[in-house]
Amino acid sequence: MKQLFTTLLLLLVLNGYSQNSIIGFSSENTNKQLQLEKSFEEKLNAANLDEWMQKMAAEPHWVGTKFGEENAKWIKSQFESWGYDTKIETYQILFPYPTERVLELTGPTQYKAKLTAVPVEGDPFTAQGDALLPSYNAFSTDGDVEAELVFVNYGIPKDYEELEKLGISVKGKIVIAKYQGSWRGIKPKLAAEKGAIGCIIYSDPEDDGYGQGDVYPKGAYKNKTGVQRGSVMDMPTYPGDVLTPGYAATKDAKRLDRKDAPTITKIPVLPISYEDALPLLSALDGTVAPESWRGGLPITYHIGPGPATVHLKLTFDWKLVPAHNVIATLKGTEFPDQWVMRGNHHDAWVHGANDPISGLVALMEEARAIGELAKKGQKPKRTLVFCAWDAEEPGLIGSTEWVEDHKKELQEKVVAYINTDGNGRGFLGAGGSHSLQAMVSEVAGTIVDPQTNVSVKDRRIAANIVNGGDDSFNLYALGSGSDYTPFIQHAGIAALNLGFGGENGGGEYHTIYDTYPHYKRFKDPEFAYGVALANTAGLITLRLANADVIPLNFSQWHSTVSNYLTEIIDETESMRKEVLKHNKMVSLNSYALAADPTKKVKTPTKKELIPYIDFSPLQNEMVILNETITEFEKINTTSLSKKSLEELNKRLMKAEQMLTSEKGLPRRPWFKHQIYAPGFYTGYGVKTLPGVREAIEQKNWVEAQEQIEILTNTFKNFNTYIKDATKNLN
Repeated sequence: MKQLFTTLLLLLVLNGYSQNSIIGFSSENTNKQLQLEKSFEEKLNAANLDEWMQKMAAEPHWVGTKFGEENAKWIKSQFESWGYDTKIETYQILFPYPTERVLELTGPTQYKAKLTAVPVEGDPFTAQGDALLPSYNAFSTDGDVEAELVFVNYGIPKDYEELEKLGISVKGKIVIAKYQGSWRGIKPKLAAEKGAIGCIIYSDPEDDGYGQGDVYPKGAYKNKTGVQRGSVMDMPTYPGDVLTPGYAATKDAKRLDRKDAPTITKIPVLPISYEDALPLLSALDGTVAPESWRGGLPITYHIGPGPATVHLKLTFDWKLVPAHNVIATLKGTEFPDQWVMRGNHHDAWVHGANDPISGLVALMEEARAIGELAKKGQKPKRTLVFCAWDAEEPGLIGSTEWVEDHKKELQEKVVAYINTDGNGRGFLGAGGSHSLQAMVSEVAGTIVDPQTNVSVKDRRIAANIVNGGDDSFNLYALGSGSDYTPFIQHAGIAALNLGFGGENGGGEYHTIYDTYPHYKRFKDPEFAYGVALANTAGLITLRLANADVIPLNFSQWHSTVSNYLTEIIDETESMRKEVLKHNKMVSLNSYALAADPTKKVKTPTKKELIPYIDFSPLQNEMVILNETITEFEKINTTSLSKKSLEELNKRLMKAEQMLTSEKGLPRRPWFKHQIYAPGFYTGYGVKTLPGVREAIEQKNWVEAQEQIEILTNTFKNFNTYIKDATKNLN
């Protein structure tokens, strides 16, 4: 496999790409930009990233902590020293701190969960005692429940389908689910919908522990006492402050009563270690779990219910705390009212060396290098806005409140938002608006991978081929999970999410072990990929800031969205065939029973037939859009007057907004974008063309046809918008 990977890299280099032009730049300005980028890259210094991580990850700094505020003030001072006009914008947000956590096995044997991760030798940051945030799930409701236990695998929809087949109900029970398989917030959400009264989540060692490699401190993976913290806020409904849905959590904002906040869980939920999970799972009996459900613990996995009974008690201190967003601005020389935004959060569950500081130090190094160039007279044409967000971990709160507070201005001025979060080593991961795909691909072709000395684009493509993919560089679609969400999915602003990974596996995520020593040993020891991230995001930022024409490519967008539509049509047809096959089998069983009534044949009921879904309005509109985009991209922008270029760029800035609907998605109007959204039952995982796709998946055929009409109108508006731009320019 390694030899194949090396051969592919060599072929990609031999057939590689030579840059003599840049998307969006004239020939003259291409040369200037390439010189600027060379100067920028030469200024990047890995030692700064190392030093800044040590400072910002020295103490726990979740939202509302003194050290978190100190970090925000220090970040502000750094930006000011680099020449940025910097301020801190603070919001008052609801944040629950755990005051009581009790988990007990009450029968048939007794065990009281320890709920504490142990310090490890060689990492003094893990021995800070009460300074460490207790392990819990933020936005679990308070509760005191006792019931039989049921093992539900990952606690996702298909697992409950399996339980139903086995005749096992979780109504009135407490469920225990493994981490992974889906975003953690989906587990208590589904459990509550199925009638459970409590939820426990644990990290199974097969997925996140000794089944993956040596555990910390010997190796990078989760030891038996490690616990993943994390929010279980119902973010697919809306992210941000739970008491101020859709508007900013300012000091005097009108707030919901907490009991009316829809994104707080309906049942108590607690994360635990696999050390604490073992006695609970060992006490279960009943049906042996299917093979695909079994983990790495030395037991036979049973589903239950019971005879294990557990007592779960949780109480929280629910209070308003300040969330401090750092906003640093470098004014553009030619287009000060066109903003290119770059963001990464600064808050963490504990120390957060990897998540988020590894991404934040890359952002800061970009800003420092750009600031130095600006002081020497090489200022960007468009305004740059660098942001260090607070309260990302409990629910994308800092960025969401800021976007809600400034939404109208942002929709008028922002060209694009570029996001990063944690960073490691390995392969470039890039997701976002597919109109930006061509430009990102071009930039990725210029960045040298620190380990292989080929471009990060070529290395990404080689990995894709080895894993069964094709030889193209594509952005993935954005679901949720970081601070791009309010920009693209609420405000309709083109966005990107960038980071390196794939060769930095470990179990430190959201635990007390996400520390500087762990990062230096197992993630990016020389900060070489931190510099690669700063270089990649920095070049994207500079190209967006200096381009003569904002570098959007709608033909690649059209190709990608056409594929999404084809997927939905094919999936619908596959569902229809499956129903017909099932009903045919039911009929055959019925005939067998009629022919010989003595046979004991269990005949399942027939499934409802899938009605005809008319996708033709969407298909027709995509054909028309293709023609419009082709005409638009024939425009010779080099011949345009300065005034025409300005008008074109103003129109391009708002193109992404044409893909939104003010009504939003069904049952979650906060999400406006009609192309990308987190799934209602996947959380972080994306659903493309979400209104149509989810209606079909949920077998809501009336809604599916309604959403087809809404999406068709979205495409029509987008088509008119591009057609008008072409007409005006011609």
